[in-house]
Amino acid sequence: MLTGEMELHGRVMPASNATFVGTLRDGGTATQVVYKPIAGERPLWDFPGAVLAHREVAAFHVAETFAGESLPVLVPPTWLGDGPHGEGMVQVWAEPDPDQSAVTIVPEGEVPAGYLHVFDGIDARDRDISLVHEDTPTLRQMAVFDALVNNADRKGGHVLEMTDGRRLGVDHGIAFHSEDKLRTVLWGWAGQPLTDDELEAVLRVRAGLGSTLHDLLAPLLGPLEIDCLARRCDRLVGRGVMPVPRGGGPAIPWPPF
Repeated sequence: MLTGEMELHGRVMPASNATFVGTLRDGGTATQVVYKPIAGERPLWDFPGAVLAHREVAAFHVAETFAGESLPVLVPPTWLGDGPHGEGMVQVWAEPDPDQSAVTIVPEGEVPAGYLHVFDGIDARDRDISLVHEDTPTLRQMAVFDALVNNADRKGGHVLEMTDGRRLGVDHGIAFHSEDKLRTVLWGWAGQPLTDDELEAVLRVRAGLGSTLHDLLAPLLGPLEIDCLARRCDRLVGRGVMPVPRGGGPAIPWPPF
């Protein structure tokens, strides 16, 4: 966690909650960050009482445990910090590669090699299209991670394509609900068996809930939400397959990007 004076450079206007980009100066080091003050959060009817900044930090802690020593951490470093508008989520800025597309839209039926089909639709010009995502181990791990944290908002734009091939997930403010609310564009592996690495990652999270990870999550989430995270771990391990849409609500966030 970095500390120091924060200088804001601008606001991300399309964001539904107050989101700023700034620089955090810690001694002689300047780090570009995203800052989401708690005071700028809008109440959500389906997440009553939720502090979204807390859930973003909780997602980072789960991602660190999920990664262990062998997998990439799927969320940029994230913590609670003070800024010009009070306490909020602070996250190291991750600049995506504009020439890469982990999730994209293609003409219907024209799924590129190395990609998986998710669903078909019609665009603003009434053209038949398909939403697809790449078939890579890192993105698969993100799909497993999303199932664990019960991510209700994995849009295509919430996947950052890094130049070194890593994939980072951002915007985890509506996650960890005690009810099933998984909404994601990463359904291409639905029902496929979990790999050994994925199972080990889930088991690391489950074990952490009996020790250090639980202590990190306790100030951020309610006891029921932590208990439901443990149950999702157990369910994934018990079934041994990637999750599938359950039909109780929308399986895709809207808009999907």
